[in-house]
Amino acid sequence: MATAYKVLAQLAPSATTESTLYTATDVEAVVSTITVCNQNGSSAQTYRIAVRKTGESTTVAKNYIVYGATVGALDTITLTLGITLEAGAAIRVYASSADLSFNAFGSEIS
Repeated sequence: MATAYKVLAQLAPSATTESTLYTATDVEAVVSTITVCNQNGSSAQTYRIAVRKTGESTTVAKNYIVYGATVGALDTITLTLGITLEAGAAIRVYASSADLSFNAFGSEIS
């Protein structure tokens, strides 16, 4: 099995819309770090992060690893997680405003 260390995904989602940050497509993956950056210079924003297993088509309460957390104006939160994903599993994110961006770093195992 080969392991590739990389930037897995980058996303600036629309406000108040749950979006897919990363899907482990045809690989297994380890998401070691997720950053959440608030580019808004005047107000804090909230965000959510959920992990959905392969075959789950909607996000439900059990999927959330972060819900309603706050990132300050012009600030970045770094989460060191070590999330393991089987092929087809996904990380979903939600931002209270379009001023937030998400980055996922880790490795894909094929």
